[in-house]
Amino acid sequence: MTHIVHPYAHRLGIIRDWKSRWFAADKKSYRDNIKVDETIRRFLTKRLRGTFTSGIEIERGAGELRVILSTARPGLVIGRSGENSVKLRKELTAVVRKTSPTALPTGKLVKFDINEVRQPETDAAVVAYMVAEGLEKRMPFRRVLKQTVEKVIAAREVEGVRIALSGRLGGAEMSRKEELKKGRIPLQTFRADIDFAHEQAYLPYGVLGIKVWIYRGDKYEEKKTKVTN
Repeated sequence: MTHIVHPYAHRLGIIRDWKSRWFAADKKSYRDNIKVDETIRRFLTKRLRGTFTSGIEIERGAGELRVILSTARPGLVIGRSGENSVKLRKELTAVVRKTSPTALPTGKLVKFDINEVRQPETDAAVVAYMVAEGLEKRMPFRRVLKQTVEKVIAAREVEGVRIALSGRLGGAEMSRKEELKKGRIPLQTFRADIDFAHEQAYLPYGVLGIKVWIYRGDKYEEKKTKVTN
C-alpha cells in the first residue's frame, strides 16, 4: 500500500517553514510549550470559525508569546475600533495562563498580530471554509464543488486544484466520496508550492469531511549574487 504524506510536512525545510518557532532548553519546557501551542490552536479554531482564518503561527521570544493570525476577513476579527481583537487577546492570555502558569511572565499579555490574506482563492484553508459554508447552507454538493473549482482555477497564480468530499453526501444512508480536479497537482515534487487544508461541514444528518489541494506553481531558490569591489 502507498504511504500518504501530508503535503505541508513533506516540504518542511525545503519551501515551508515551521508554524511554531521557539527553542526549549529542557524536556519540561518543551512539553509545556507543545501543550500551550495545541491549546491556542484549538481555542482559536473554535472561536474564529466563520472568519475564514487560514493560518495560526506561534513565536516565542525572551519573555513573550506572539500569535500571528492569517485571515481573509480581518474586519470580523478586529471588530469596530479594535474591540474584538482586544477581547480575543485577553481571552487568549487567560487560556495560556490556565494551561501553563509559567508560559507567560507575570503582567505580560499574549502579543497578537493579524495578517490579511490578499487572494482568498489561492489559500486552501479559506477555500475549504467556502465549501463548508456552501454545504451548511444546504446547497447541492456537486454545484458547490463545481463552482468552487471554477472560482479557484480562475485565479492567475493557481495551476491546479483538487477538492474531495466524503461522508453522507446529499443525506444518503451510506457514506461515499466525491472528488473534482482541474489542472495538475504534483504531490511528489518538493519545489511544487502545494497548499493543503482539511475542514468539516456540520449538517443535520452528520459531518462531511472536506480536503483541498491547491497548486500555485514551483518555487525555486533565489541565486545570491556576490558583489565584488
